[in-house]
Amino acid sequence: MSFPFAAPPAPTATTGGPRKIALICSKGGLDECYPVLIMANAARMTGITCAVFFTFWGLDVITEDRVDHLHVNFVGNPSSPMPYMLAGLPGMEALGTSFMKKRMTELDIPGVREMVGMLKASGCELYACELAMKMFDRKKEDLLPDVEAVITATDFFEKTHGYDIVFV
Repeated sequence: MSFPFAAPPAPTATTGGPRKIALICSKGGLDECYPVLIMANAARMTGITCAVFFTFWGLDVITEDRVDHLHVNFVGNPSSPMPYMLAGLPGMEALGTSFMKKRMTELDIPGVREMVGMLKASGCELYACELAMKMFDRKKEDLLPDVEAVITATDFFEKTHGYDIVFV
């Protein structure tokens, strides 16, 4: 089974006009960013207009020198299958990350960088949080070219007026 990549949007439902969704990505763990990316991809595949706002650690997902180095964090994750006594041991994050990447490859799920590119190509709007950029001392040039703009949270809400807002 192959991962369903974003394709040209399907016709939208006729109940109240086209659907629109805004997703907020605030986490940069490999296991934490995929729900946002997959939901955004599914939205575009079904013809739903979609915008994603990357803030705080979610900036790592769209930062050029970090995107290929995201990892799974077992420590502090209450849903982790790893017992707490083992989660903090050296090498556990690397092991978990390696396992997750292997499973994703087996399921033909693209990497984070590729997913971000697919989203942009499908018409998804991608924004970085201005405040988080300042907090983490990042510049627009540090981001993937797929990012449309660096904007404030207020700007994001204005741009996505009428969208369903989902904090993932």
